[in-house]
Amino acid sequence: MDTQTITLIRGDGIGPEITEAVVEIFEAAHVPVQWEEAEAGLACAEKHGTPLPKETVEKISRNKIALKGPTTTPSGTGHKSVNVTIRKTLDLFANVRPAKSLPGVRSRYDNVDLLLVRENIEDTYAGVEHWQTPDVAQCLKVITRPGSLAVINYAFAIARAQGRKRVTCVHKANIHKITDGLFLECFREAAQHYPDLQSDDILIDNACMQLVIRPEQFDVMILPNLYGDIVSDLCAGLVGGLGVAPGGNIGDGCAVFEAVHGSAPDIAGQGIANPTAILLSAIQMLRHIGLNGHAGRIETALRYALVSGIKTRDMGGNATTREFTRAIISGIPSTIVSPNIEEKLEINPLPLPEARDSHSQGWHTVGVDLFVHENSLPHLPETVGKMTLAMISNRGTKVYPGSMPFIYLVNWYRARYLSETPLHEEDLQQFFNALPSSVEWTTIQRLNEDKEGNPMFSKAQGEE
Repeated sequence: MDTQTITLIRGDGIGPEITEAVVEIFEAAHVPVQWEEAEAGLACAEKHGTPLPKETVEKISRNKIALKGPTTTPSGTGHKSVNVTIRKTLDLFANVRPAKSLPGVRSRYDNVDLLLVRENIEDTYAGVEHWQTPDVAQCLKVITRPGSLAVINYAFAIARAQGRKRVTCVHKANIHKITDGLFLECFREAAQHYPDLQSDDILIDNACMQLVIRPEQFDVMILPNLYGDIVSDLCAGLVGGLGVAPGGNIGDGCAVFEAVHGSAPDIAGQGIANPTAILLSAIQMLRHIGLNGHAGRIETALRYALVSGIKTRDMGGNATTREFTRAIISGIPSTIVSPNIEEKLEINPLPLPEARDSHSQGWHTVGVDLFVHENSLPHLPETVGKMTLAMISNRGTKVYPGSMPFIYLVNWYRARYLSETPLHEEDLQQFFNALPSSVEWTTIQRLNEDKEGNPMFSKAQGEE
């Protein structure tokens, strides 16, 4: 069997201690891997001036697989999060977080076995934020068709590969009708290609309630980025906390597996850190690269240690990191794994569709939303070029024309101008040039309709 080279990032705080436990366990289990070490995190930033050197990204990209300990992002220095930077740089679009009950780990539940797949790049985590006025901050929720289909197709593909039965889309499309609506639309489109799997959807708020009432009703869950971040930690809580929660970040060509908990600098060097989460992540990594037999042997040894009551303090035991590691090593089955077990799961997501532009889809521009900075209801021209002022809203609620609603008005208004006929680029330019110089605009947003005349934009509360 060929030896797989894996990039190893030991990280900060307890990172070096818990990654060393994995290295020792892999060596004892004769896992056919070799490690190529790379640096990232706080210590790296102090040494090299950056928490994520170019060389580290190159090593991950070359080896295709990495195991990463927890890292600390320096505060107040302008450095970006190591985790976020790795995900975005390598386009690791799927965050895969198993939540499975472990023997001997205290929890309110004992029958949880679900797989959470979180979109990892887009949503509010795209980081597109602006100050619109001194009182108004804006964050764009970016949901794209290719980004959604990439992670949704992966969720269906891994569900099929693991022999699971059902995939549930978690969303808030009743409120975020366009963004979450697109994610749900992509889910329903992908589901048609997997008739062997059950598919359904649930609102995010109801999903959280159902998870704490009866988590065993779920199998595979697919979520946009923000909801996935929150629900993945909720699911970790169902099985004992972040100390037993593994995670993998999966892309088209690379994958990075990591413990999702923090670097815990307060207990670093004391020899009491719990390596379970990163060991489970390493087991997840082995299954990803097809070393299922080795993954099973190590998981069996981990579960035996837990059942035997050998646990670190955070799990209710009194074992040190070293004692816990030795207990796992002593329990590794000696059975030689037959070659046919060492097969990589065939996870074959559907190819992404080609990009579509508005012209090919028959979209046409019918107006603009003009966002302006004013301390009171702005006095704007009723007509500018081909467009007429249809309404003004504040914080998403219509305030003109008609009676003023009983809401607190902030100094940021949206003025919607619409045309009865389709607009061309020169019409939009004329609109912009014709605006009075006294209008302190912050943003202009084009408004489109599709070829059937359906608006491709949302209405304000109170707008007919």
